[in-house]
Amino acid sequence: MDFTAYEQAFQDILNDPEPKGFYSNPDYLNYTRLNWSRQHRWFKTGVLNSALAKAIADINEPQLWTIITEPWCGDAAHSLPFMHMLSALNPLITIDYQLRDSPPFLIEQYLTNGVSRSIPKLIIADKNQTDLVIWGPRPAGCQLLCNQLLQDHVEMEQKKIALQKWYNEDKGESFQLELLALLPKTYEV
Repeated sequence: MDFTAYEQAFQDILNDPEPKGFYSNPDYLNYTRLNWSRQHRWFKTGVLNSALAKAIADINEPQLWTIITEPWCGDAAHSLPFMHMLSALNPLITIDYQLRDSPPFLIEQYLTNGVSRSIPKLIIADKNQTDLVIWGPRPAGCQLLCNQLLQDHVEMEQKKIALQKWYNEDKGESFQLELLALLPKTYEV
């Protein structure tokens, strides 16, 4: 689906008087409400890395950017806006949003460490549908923090606060630097 359809699916979940699936759980529905706000805050305040923006603008062959996500995913709320804003810089980039928990279950082809259905995932493919870049589910610094919080058996509520603080302080910079480091690989094919 395109971004408009993804946003509509997001809104449909929030407006449904009897949400289905994960969203029937009040916690997931609350995450979704928070993520709507977080995502739109980044659309308003997020700043694109100039070197990355230039690299994206300089892409001279068609690419398909597939984002595997879900509206309940907090990590996605902080990364997806930057993915979308970057893809909009070049008309040769087509972006496709896929829901992790709906057919065709594309996530099964992009498991983290071969086992985890962690999202978001950004897959950049060339015009021949060859994967050039696979990124996700979160920036390396955030992943280190997450791993430490798990190792320290931090309560879920405190874990969410710590991760939110990390994303707020990072302002999308780590994701963008990681993507910039991966982009030269797109030109080797």
